Amino acid sequence: MEIQVEMATTVTRTESLIDKGIGSGPGSRPGNGFHRNGGGKNDADPARLYAARYRMGMWVAVAGVVMLFTALTSAYIVRAASSNDWRPIGMPGVLWLSTLVIVISSLTLESARRSLKEKRDGVYGRWVLITTVLGVAFLVSQLAAWRQLVRQGVYLSTNPHSSFFYLLTAAHGVHLLGGILALGFLLLRTRQRRDSVSAESRRVGAVDAVSIYWHFMDGLWVYLFLLLFFWK
Repeated sequence: MEIQVEMATTVTRTESLIDKGIGSGPGSRPGNGFHRNGGGKNDADPARLYAARYRMGMWVAVAGVVMLFTALTSAYIVRAASSNDWRPIGMPGVLWLSTLVIVISSLTLESARRSLKEKRDGVYGRWVLITTVLGVAFLVSQLAAWRQLVRQGVYLSTNPHSSFFYLLTAAHGVHLLGGILALGFLLLRTRQRRDSVSAESRRVGAVDAVSIYWHFMDGLWVYLFLLLFFWK
């Protein structure tokens, strides 16, 4: 008899809790204790999905570039260690300037990314433009370094070190040019209206992806600079 009373009491309390909508919140429904989390962890966040998609694609592209320069670095080190005709070339002074320029460009692009997420479109556009100008300035300074070497009589076929210098800097320059084109794409979209969550998510995701690539190219140049002129 006591067991029946206790069971009846338990059932009554459960029904009372269900009527009150336990776990009420976004997406909860009266009379259902197990609600769906509308907008919770189980729902897909469009902004995160778009950002993750763009970032994943960019990391795949970066992985391909890493493989290329890893192979070139291996060839460089083996050739330097096993060759009697290796003659280090003098470093063009303009390369110090180009290194400073590309490092600063990473800072300006990060400022652009932060401004976009803070919804300061005008500031964002200016930072992207500045980053693009710095990228072009870097390529111009690289061409100036080549001209300095040519005036010194150092050409592609002068010796193995000069060959690798032209090859590595040219490969990096071509990939950086791709980054400049991506920045140009961002510039074209600076006037795009924030008319939907989807458009905004794509915009933020694109900036994140370009930032990953640009920061990588920045770090890659610093690595090549140290390898070409300070590695023994």
